[in-house]
Amino acid sequence: MPADDDLTSEMARIGHRIREAREHHNLTQEQVFLAVPMNRAHYQDIEAGRANPTLRTLLRIARAIGVPLRDLVG
Repeated sequence: MPADDDLTSEMARIGHRIREAREHHNLTQEQVFLAVPMNRAHYQDIEAGRANPTLRTLLRIARAIGVPLRDLVG
């Protein structure tokens, strides 16, 4: 089982990939969290690696950005 530090690090990496994909597609955070839909603060926490999104949420974010899920978590 990975240590909590490893999981925290992985969450930060996923958040970074989400932000990079969003910016690459010239989308604002608002465009994404409204498309999902979700709360602004929760979306910001996901991008910052502070939140633990469900698989359903990650799939919705990937769809809103227009990328396969593997690009965000791969």
